[in-house]
Amino acid sequence: MIEENVILVNENDEQIGLMPKLEAHEKAVLHRAFSVFVLNNKNQLMLQQRAHHKYHSPMLWTNTCCSHQREGETNLQAGNRRLMEEMGFQTELKELFHFIYKAPFDNGLTEHELDHVMIGYFNEDPLINPEEVESWKWMEIESVKEDIQVNPDNYTVWFRIIFDEFYHYLEAHKL
Repeated sequence: MIEENVILVNENDEQIGLMPKLEAHEKAVLHRAFSVFVLNNKNQLMLQQRAHHKYHSPMLWTNTCCSHQREGETNLQAGNRRLMEEMGFQTELKELFHFIYKAPFDNGLTEHELDHVMIGYFNEDPLINPEEVESWKWMEIESVKEDIQVNPDNYTVWFRIIFDEFYHYLEAHKL
C-alpha cells in the first residue's frame, strides 16, 4: 500500500506542497487536517477509541473521526470519506472553525496541524472499521468535559485541545 501524502500549508491554510504522512509527522511540518464531531439528538458526543495498532495514540479516546484531506478534496468531502471509512456511516457535516496546534508524542513523531473542525448529527450505532477503531461510545458533553479533567491521559492530545473550543461552541449555540 502506498503511503498517503498530507497537504503542507502555511498559517493561512494555503497549500505549499505535499509530503508523505509519516515524514510530515517526523519533521513536524504544518499540514492540513480535520476533526469530525458527531452528536445525537440527546446532545451526546460519539467518541471513538483508536485501534490498538495505530502508530501514535493507540487505544486513546478521541472525537468521532479525524484524518487528513487528500489533494483536491474539500474539507467536507474529506470528513465524509473518513467518517464512512472509520465509522461506517455518513451524515451532513458543517464546518465550525479551524486552528493550528503542535503536539509531540513519546515515539518522536509530532502532530503539527491546521485542523478544520466539523460537526454532524446521527442517531444510530456506527459500523466501526476494526482496522481503524477499537471501540466507540456515546457520552454526555458535560461528562466528557469532566472526564478529560480527571483522566486526561485517556484522551488524544488533539481531542483535549479541540474539545475546549468545541465545548464553548456548544455553549454559545445551544443545540
